[in-house]
Parts: sequence; structure tokens; C-alpha cells
Amino acid sequence: MSEPVMRRIPWGLTIAAGLALVLLLSLGIWQVQRLQWKEDLIARAEAAASADPRPLAQGAPVPFERVSLTCPATAGRRSVELQSIHDGTPGVRLITACVGYILDLGFVAETISARPRLDGPLIVTAVAREAHAPGPMALPPRDGRFYARDNEAIGAALDVPAVHRDLTLYAETRAVDGFEALQPTPPPAAFSNNHLGYAMTWFGLAIALVAFYLVLLRRKLTS
Repeated sequence: MSEPVMRRIPWGLTIAAGLALVLLLSLGIWQVQRLQWKEDLIARAEAAASADPRPLAQGAPVPFERVSLTCPATAGRRSVELQSIHDGTPGVRLITACVGYILDLGFVAETISARPRLDGPLIVTAVAREAHAPGPMALPPRDGRFYARDNEAIGAALDVPAVHRDLTLYAETRAVDGFEALQPTPPPAAFSNNHLGYAMTWFGLAIALVAFYLVLLRRKLTS
């Protein structure tokens, strides 16, 4: 390339375009990696959901795993309530501690004032879900009722060891016979998987950036 042409190349724009291109490609590659991770997570969740439950006594569960467990009879077993809505009906989730884990027994409608006795042994099949910290706008507990699923606070209230507060066990079967108002309703394993679309967006912007730069460069060199 001749020296006059070299002088006419917009080096500032070229460097800026090169840095932007590297950033866009990096974001696209990152989304491809996230896509692979999410697809693996979905596959593991589906496999765990279709597997037979295993006894919790065999070891700590992993997220989405189904387990069977027996909570020994305990006089004055404590529980807390979490404000919730199920199928458009307001109510509470009844939550207790079982063999060192947080156990969500299910939903009770707001119109039901009675609560089941939890002193006896509780025999349930449950599914493990990973707990996430509540958002900054979450309301604090009041009068013994929680308004956000804060496993740290719930675990502390129920004396659940900190090492197990990162999981919640959601009952799939009714733990208390004769209390039909208690509905064991584990949340669905719902995943959003938009990473392919995000990756295509970043790669598309990278292509558009290269095309835009080449047009500007051609105009600069021919003017």
C-alpha cells in the first residue's frame, strides 16, 4: 500500500472499530457458551424429574433431584408461613425443617384458618430446588409471616444449618394425612433459553460493524 493511501486510512476509527469488533465477538461467544450450559442444565433437570426418588439418607440432594424422606416425630415442631398465590388464589406456603433441610409442605388457601399438626412423623417425597436471594424490593417478615422466599432468614427461624440453606425441598406428596387443605405443589422447572438469539444478535452486530467500517474506509480512500 502506497504511503499516501496509508496516510489517508482513518487509524482512530480503525482502532475503535477493531476494539468494538472484539467486544461484540466476545459477547457472542459468551452467549454460545451460556447456551451450552443452559442446555446441559435443562437436560439434567429433565432427567432428575423423571427418575425415581432416592432416600435422602443416602446423601445431600442436588437441584431438581427427587428424594424420599422421613421427618421424625418432634413435639412442637416449628413452621413458618410464606405469603403466596396458587392458581390465582391467595394463601400461604407452609414451611418447616426436616432432617436439617428446609421443607416446603405446600400451599394453604387464605380462607383456611386451620393449620395441620406437625408433631408426628412426616413421610414425603420431595424435589430439591436451588434457593436464590430475594430482590432488594422484597418485604421483610412481619408477625411470623414471610413475604419473600429468603432461605437465610427462613433457615435461621427454623434452626436449619447454614450449609443446607441453599436448597429448598418441595413436597410432592401430602405430609399430613387428613388435612386436605394442604396442597403439595412444587414449582415447575421452568427455564428461559434465549442465548442462541442473543448470540445471533451480537454476531449480527459484528457483521454490521465490519460492513459499516468498510463503507466508510472506501469513501475515505476514494475521496
